Amino acid sequence: MTPIEMINPEPYETILTNAYNAFNHRDIETVLAMMHPDVDWPNGMEGGIEHGHEAVRNYWTRQWAIINPQVKPLQFDKMDDGRMNVTVHQLVKDLSDNVLADQMIHHIYSIEEGLITRMEIKQS
Repeated sequence: MTPIEMINPEPYETILTNAYNAFNHRDIETVLAMMHPDVDWPNGMEGGIEHGHEAVRNYWTRQWAIINPQVKPLQFDKMDDGRMNVTVHQLVKDLSDNVLADQMIHHIYSIEEGLITRMEIKQS
């Protein structure tokens, strides 16, 4: 199934909401289970794209060792091409609880057959 063939965005909202909840609880394995094995994931901290479960796991492990990001989805919009645009509130603190970033951004998801295949970050 191609992303444009999605009929109803609500199941994708559920998938993504569950993924954000697991991410915020640092439950890597639950989030990875929602991703295609060949997922493309942006490395918002160091730049570039992480490809596949192991790369995403390693990236998040490095990230969480130095910062504490919390991401709350606020709005889900299905785009004309079938991707999901999620408006999120991102709060990033260092490990001493100092705020490093407090911003609204967009996460753009491609989902196929119930699995996240790609995510992009867009500034508001």
